[in-house]
Amino acid sequence: MKIVFSLLFWSMLSPVAHGATCPTGQPKDEAALVQIEHKWVQAAERHDIAALECILADEFEEADFDGSLISRSAMLASAAKPSNGHSELADMHAHIYGDVAVVRGIGVNSENGRPAGKTRFTDIFVYRNGRWQCVAGHDSRFAEARQKH
Repeated sequence: MKIVFSLLFWSMLSPVAHGATCPTGQPKDEAALVQIEHKWVQAAERHDIAALECILADEFEEADFDGSLISRSAMLASAAKPSNGHSELADMHAHIYGDVAVVRGIGVNSENGRPAGKTRFTDIFVYRNGRWQCVAGHDSRFAEARQKH
């Protein structure tokens, strides 16, 4: 789903590894986290690897709906590939516990303009170096709606 994934408040930048610039001074509030999730999706759809590198912590790992684990490097490689996928986020809820936050939401996915399913996701962020970084995520697919005959 994290083609479903995705960061406008890049106004305060600082250099990091790989020459990417990442925001600092991000607010420690729920609205900032929801905005980061939306930017994650946008960055994935635009193949903006530099933005994704800022969002995903080096130790990032996601448990996908099929039980597989997706590393940061695999997520970045996937986002670099051409795709006609699109995701809309809904039902977003963020909760902050000091320097750790949990964000839950729903991704409504499409491929080539056709519905491709919905996923519920949970992402865990850590606030460090003045910004939120996602360290872990989990996706669950909604069961397909059964057609009545």
